[in-house]
Amino acid sequence: MTRPYSKALRCLQNVGLRPTRQRLVLAKLLFDGDNRHVTAEALHQEVTGTGAKVSLATVYNTLHQFTEAGILKEVIVDSNRTYFDTNMSDHHHIFFKDEEKLKDVSADDLIISALPDVPEGKKISGVSVVVHMEDANS
Repeated sequence: MTRPYSKALRCLQNVGLRPTRQRLVLAKLLFDGDNRHVTAEALHQEVTGTGAKVSLATVYNTLHQFTEAGILKEVIVDSNRTYFDTNMSDHHHIFFKDEEKLKDVSADDLIISALPDVPEGKKISGVSVVVHMEDANS
C-alpha cells in the first residue's frame, strides 16, 4: 500500500529539499496527478480547500524553490501573469487569453529557424515560446 505523501516525499528528497509540512502538501497537489499549469493564487486556493493552512507567501516561496530545484518550470505569460509547469520535458506553450489557460505544445510542433548569435563565453540553455491566442472577435 502506498502512503499518501510517498510520491511527494520522494520528489523532494530526490532534489535535496527538506520535506516540511507545507512543501509536502504543495508537492502532493502538484505532482501526484497529471502534468499541470498553476498560478500561485490558484494553488493557494486549492490548498486552502483541503483544509491545510499555508499562506500565499509560502506558496510563492515554495513554487520558486521547486523551480530552482529543477522540478517545476516557470512560464511567464506577461508582466502580470506567471504559471508554474510540472512538465519538465522540452516543450512550448499556447496561452488562451480568454480562458486564462496554458496548453503544452511539443517542441517538434514548433519550428524555430534561427536564434540570435551567442556571445563569447555563453551558451543557449533553453528556448521557451508562448504563443498567445484570443477569440477572433476580440
